[in-house]
Amino acid sequence: MRGKFITFEGADGSGKTTQIEMVKKYLETKGIKCVLTREPGGSALGTKLREILLHYDGEVDSLCELLLYMADRAQHVKTVILPALNDGFTVLCDRYTDSSVAYQGYARGLDIERIISLNKIATDGVDPDLTIVFDVETEVAMKRVGDVKDRLEQEGIEFHKKLRNGYLELAKRFPERIKTVNANLGIEEVFEQVKKLL
Repeated sequence: MRGKFITFEGADGSGKTTQIEMVKKYLETKGIKCVLTREPGGSALGTKLREILLHYDGEVDSLCELLLYMADRAQHVKTVILPALNDGFTVLCDRYTDSSVAYQGYARGLDIERIISLNKIATDGVDPDLTIVFDVETEVAMKRVGDVKDRLEQEGIEFHKKLRNGYLELAKRFPERIKTVNANLGIEEVFEQVKKLL
């Protein structure tokens, strides 16, 4: 039987990475085998692309940035996600297609429908069964990130406000798949919301 595919989305500082690790432990106590992965960087090639995407110190054109994420995603789906799903594992992925729409579409201003079309090509139609968006106030998220920031975390507050709005718009557009949780709360309170969705 094919496994379930659950993606975790939200701004940097939303707490999604902490929550995804808690979810893995929680599901494993229920006897559910899980694979924990991330984008960018879920495959060997993706690890190299992640370094470029998050730490390259030169200018990166928005379309180039988008296509690098798509290349990472195509490799990730074919070499990690799909094989694990076909083996019956539940795949927990820290970021996926919605990140590209939120970051490169809503925040960077690239055409959203074009990004959705590119996502379909890169994923070969492998869509999540559930996406959890960790919604957090922009100022709270930026404080949580701290002083050491990657290339995208260094963007200004307007970029991050557009990003948050993008995730909320996506949740309205795809309500059957995308569920939001209030990530302004403490770790355990957020996890209680997540468990209800699971």
